Amino acid sequence: MLITRRAEFSASHVCAQPSLTAEQNRELYGAAANPSGHGHNYVLEVTLEGDPDPVTGMVFDLKKLKELIQQTVIDPMDHRFLNYEVPPFDKIVPTTENVAAEIWNRLSPHFVASNPRLNNVRLYETEDLFVDYAGDRE
Repeated sequence: MLITRRAEFSASHVCAQPSLTAEQNRELYGAAANPSGHGHNYVLEVTLEGDPDPVTGMVFDLKKLKELIQQTVIDPMDHRFLNYEVPPFDKIVPTTENVAAEIWNRLSPHFVASNPRLNNVRLYETEDLFVDYAGDRE
């Protein structure tokens, strides 16, 4: 069974590879390479997979999942300039793909048991652009 919790946060970023020239970054990232940055109202969906507990009937307490997302993702990223305020984006370009992978990395240690397991992170940068990330499937 899959259960999903949705959360929202706002953050700004600039997509630019420091080793490239401003012109090369504009060619690669377009307007997203503007050094002043730009912002998004991200929508995050975190999906867990597991069997419902026979006593509670829940795969996982969604209130606890909301608190976990708040602590590991929203509090550190909301209303931040990712490149300057949120590691590892001081070293890697905060594309939607990289932000989704980082969210996975922040959440996955909390789901090391077999039930439930972190199934998927979906991060919407805009209404019609999103990334699905499922990390390592060991």
